[in-house]
Amino acid sequence: MSLKVKYFKYMGLKRLIFLTLLGIISCSKSNSQDESEEPIQGVIEENILDVYASDYWDNAELVWADEFEGSALIPENWTFETGDHGWGNNELQNYVEDDNVEVSEGTLKIMAKKVEGFPVGAKYTSTRLNSKKQFLYGRMEIRAKIPEDKGNGIWPALWMLGKDIQNIGWPACGEIDIMEYVSFEPNQMHFSIHSTANNHKNGTQITSGPVELETIEEEFHNYGLLWTDKYIKFYIDDIENITLNFQRPAISNSENWPFSKPFYFLMNIAVGGDWGGLNGVDDSIFPATMEVDYVRVYQVK
Repeated sequence: MSLKVKYFKYMGLKRLIFLTLLGIISCSKSNSQDESEEPIQGVIEENILDVYASDYWDNAELVWADEFEGSALIPENWTFETGDHGWGNNELQNYVEDDNVEVSEGTLKIMAKKVEGFPVGAKYTSTRLNSKKQFLYGRMEIRAKIPEDKGNGIWPALWMLGKDIQNIGWPACGEIDIMEYVSFEPNQMHFSIHSTANNHKNGTQITSGPVELETIEEEFHNYGLLWTDKYIKFYIDDIENITLNFQRPAISNSENWPFSKPFYFLMNIAVGGDWGGLNGVDDSIFPATMEVDYVRVYQVK
């Protein structure tokens, strides 16, 4: 074989080895990028569920609940938030631990009381309970009975706040009011949503307005929330009975949609305040008791 032929064979083999190595490196780099990069826009993944489907919530599973059985709060579920500093609404009560709650006969009782004698400090005491667990999306339902209709001055609420409230404050953290009631407006309740863009301090909150419910003070009702990354809907008693439907804004941000992070539950009775005390406080209404049968969280897996 001539020296010229040997040379060309050698160069061909060398080129083949180079191309092969180049291909291996290229494939390795491509696979590494596929694992770290976001999916290409427009590609539909088969396992993404349609939150607007009529049967979407049929697949929700119970993931957490407190049924308030026994004779005491479950300490792993709840913590007391205390104080008498007005709570941003010029409220009159002092939130205290233990003395204003009772668990008995399958329900939690939250009580607002008038302080007898009242030498100094707050004239009223009450309880504000926060859940220790936090949740992102799902069907949240609280079954409760509002205090008897005996007069003006109390402001019971079942609601949720964004977990980062200690870092960014209110209303930036977001607030979801599953049920609010003021006793100067008997036989009705309110659903509301608060954010930086929409809140009651500047009169721009998202709200149902007063919702008529004639037996709210006499009977237990289910107050529910359907929450996804696309909407927040509120219902009374039945999941089909939607009373407020708030869709995520087309151009959403932390100011108008701070609802893509975990939230925790709150349950309390406020006394007086900018809203609850609009028509004064009638001292003859105390003690006032809100009963809670259960708190349940369902999520679609």
